This record gives sequence, C-alpha cells and structure tokens, in this order.
Amino acid sequence: MDLGLKDKIVFVTGCAKGIGEGIVKVLAAEGAIPVIVGRQLADNLATVAAVQEAGGRAAQVVAELTDPEASQAAVAAVLAEFGRIDGLVNNAGVNDGVGLEKGNYDAFIQSLHKNLVHYYLMAHYALPALKESQGSIVNISSKTAETGQGGTSAYAAANGGRNALTREWAVELLPYSIRVNAIIVAEAWTPLYESWIKTFPEPEAKRKAITEKIPLEKRMTTTAEIANMAAFLLSPKSSHTTGQLLHVDGGYVHLDRTIQ
Repeated sequence: MDLGLKDKIVFVTGCAKGIGEGIVKVLAAEGAIPVIVGRQLADNLATVAAVQEAGGRAAQVVAELTDPEASQAAVAAVLAEFGRIDGLVNNAGVNDGVGLEKGNYDAFIQSLHKNLVHYYLMAHYALPALKESQGSIVNISSKTAETGQGGTSAYAAANGGRNALTREWAVELLPYSIRVNAIIVAEAWTPLYESWIKTFPEPEAKRKAITEKIPLEKRMTTTAEIANMAAFLLSPKSSHTTGQLLHVDGGYVHLDRTIQ
C-alpha cells in the first residue's frame, strides 16, 4: 500500500535505536524523509547510513532533549534545511525506575524532562509548520500509565501525561486539521529492553515468563509492528483518525492474560 508519504519531512525523536530506528526505516521505505533527533551524533549517522544503504533518505539533528532549548533549536535547524515539517513522532524516553519509595524530587523532575516535557516542547515549536502542512503528530506511550508497574512513578506519570496530551492536542488542533494519536507499547523487544532483561540472574527464564503473558502468539511486539502503525497514523490513509490511543501490544493490556 502506498501511504502517500513520499517526500514528507517527519521528525522522529530518540530514533537512533529501538522503536525510533524502526519508525525511521519504515518511513524511509515509504519515501518520506525522516529527520532523526538524538543525542549521539555517531548513532544518528549510523541510522542515516542504514537508511541510505537501503535506498532511502534521512537527515539528523543532534539534540539533548532534556535541555528545554534543544527542541526549539532542532525545529529551527530542520526548517532551515527543508522549509517545512509534515509530521512529528515523539518517541524519546527511558523507563528510569524513579519510584515513590526509592526516589526524590530532583530525580522525579529530571525523569519528567527525559520523558514528557520535550513531547510538549517539540509539538509547541513545530506547530506553526504543522499548521501549514496540516501534518500529524504521533506520541509513543507505554502501558505503565494504564496498568502500573511498580517502582517507576515518574515514568508512569510521564506516560499518563503523554496520553492526556494526545487527546488534549487532538481537540485543540481540530481547526487546523492536525491529527494527533498515540501508540501504546507494552512488551516490545528493543536494545533497552534487552539490557534490562540481562540484569536478571536468569535472563531467558525472565523473558519466557513475560512472553507467556502476551495473549497473541506468546511473543513480544517487534519494533517493525510499532513502526508500521506509526507510518499509517502519519499518512493520509488514516485521515479521519485522531485522539486515539492505539495499543500495539498483542492484546497485553486489554485481553485476559490467562487465555491459553
């Protein structure tokens, strides 16, 4: 299916690895020009090179998004190079384990900057360009806002904020025909997830215990499956979809996990 994304300029934050990298590759395969926003130049360039080797196009901007001024600078850089923005995927963040019992004010606020504040700032600074293009925003969020996890208050709060902002922006931006949706991720296999699994005494046993709780096919969601949904939501093929929280999770959140 041609998603109608050819030559579209799409910001993707936190996309040097994992879910973001998957989104970049799918967008490039659809003919879009994804712009990688990441903190490490070497990682950004590696993803750009991988896209180019596959025959696609991509660009990159180095930005530490925990710095509030970085979002504005990233948007300005892309507008200077391309003159427009057609889409924004807010994806950067990390489940940093700042809990209620084992946490403090500074860590909590820092986590919100890692995981939520830049979602707002990227959308805020990109908005004038998105108005011109009648573009689309996709926020990547997590099941932790709905299911809880324990020991990760800041990350859960940030994802609750991501979900709330998705619907708030969908309402506010109706007059401009800007659609805003979120993809809710549960158990997806990424480099960060793999690193977390390896912290357990028996990593493979832990992974098997998790996948056994995923109703559809007892496996983790792939980054490509999340990326395919993101590309669809950014495209005109989803032209009457806005304000939605779409769970790409093999039924993890909403289906009975005791199903055999």
